[in-house]
Amino acid sequence: MAVSEGKGDPKSDLRPVLFACCLAMLAVGDNSTAIMAALPEMRGDLKLGSSEVEWVVNAYLLTAAIFIVVGGDAADQFGARRSSIAGIALFALASLLIALAPAGFVVVGARALQGLGAAFAVAGTLAAVSEAAPNARRPEAIGTWSGFLMLGFSIGPLIGGAITHYAGWRFVFWLNVIAMVPAALLLLRRPGSAGRRAATMDWMGLGILAVFMVTLISGLQALAHVRANPLAAIIPLVLAVIAFASLIRVETRSTLPLVDFSLFANRTFAISAGLLFLVMFDIMTLLLYFNLFAQSADGLGLSAVAAGLSLLPLSVALFVFARAAPSIGARFGVRRMLTGGSLLLALGCAIAWLSFHTGARFAVLLPGLFIAGIGIAFIYASAPRLGLATLPQAQAGKGSGMLNSCSFLGGTVGVTFGGIVFALSGFPGVLVLLGISALASAVLCLRLKAD
Repeated sequence: MAVSEGKGDPKSDLRPVLFACCLAMLAVGDNSTAIMAALPEMRGDLKLGSSEVEWVVNAYLLTAAIFIVVGGDAADQFGARRSSIAGIALFALASLLIALAPAGFVVVGARALQGLGAAFAVAGTLAAVSEAAPNARRPEAIGTWSGFLMLGFSIGPLIGGAITHYAGWRFVFWLNVIAMVPAALLLLRRPGSAGRRAATMDWMGLGILAVFMVTLISGLQALAHVRANPLAAIIPLVLAVIAFASLIRVETRSTLPLVDFSLFANRTFAISAGLLFLVMFDIMTLLLYFNLFAQSADGLGLSAVAAGLSLLPLSVALFVFARAAPSIGARFGVRRMLTGGSLLLALGCAIAWLSFHTGARFAVLLPGLFIAGIGIAFIYASAPRLGLATLPQAQAGKGSGMLNSCSFLGGTVGVTFGGIVFALSGFPGVLVLLGISALASAVLCLRLKAD
């Protein structure tokens, strides 16, 4: 991460940078979940098939997963604020393309571009905030940055539902443009320092990583039709295995690997990566298939805004308990909190599942979503800190990129598996899948060293 060379009062430099970065993260967080409320209307308007609906989500998550590590390197090589501006500009451009999209294939392509922008914006703005903040204020500044990202993430379903209901799904993406333009202009006025390293890129590693992730998701999606066309699933999954083996071989021999597998020799880091994979698996799957179920005539038959309101207990739990997680972890121990969070997530899914077997569906469903939200918040807010705390400072940037990549990949795998289960057994089946994932998280937590 580059060291700031700015002059003058550090407070006067921090405030506009922090404001711009928090505004950008609010938009990124909101975009990640608001689209879930908009997707049912998008599907009807653009005549999207079920696989296209999945790719509208997965194109974003996959691209972000592939390039998030590159985004961290770019902040070091070209300067944090310059990298942030590039990411924010790409994100705004992609949002504009989606808002004007005449067909589904344009949306899928622009969502991939949006994922690329998010990869650079997330890594770059975090580095820019850290660069601008004096040492004494850095923890507070980074906490504010992550708080706005989580705020956007938690209010996204309600904002997306309300905007879709009253103004149409396209305005969800116009809102991104409205937020991103002033954020980029503020950072443009304060370009910050130049990068500290010469530009280098592990192009071989990046290419193999992209092949692995794309073939893996394509193969998993094809499993839904494996009886009719088995080769459509077998061929990409075999290619994914070959690509992963090649990635390990190439990256373990590289002097500057994009994917540093040596980090996973650290058990705490590896468990943290697994927890982030599983928790993003859960939240993305839950939000997407709840909205498809809630807004369908065969499901709850709700409007987009009503579906967003029904997710309000989940959103409140995400925001409140993500902020409370550090103090709860300090009091009871991070291992206990993460294990408890995983069990709460499983319990919330079980209660939500029971709502389909009772007469008072909403009276049971809403508390279930709240309890699930508490569990998600504990894991999502604590696993990254846990993983990075065990690494030396020199590996913090690379470690952060790896954790984020695992998180995004978990989201796209969850959306893909959730699509298969949703087609076979509806939303109750998806809740069973999420409950199993939550129990797997609890097993991982038990392998952590006691506090």
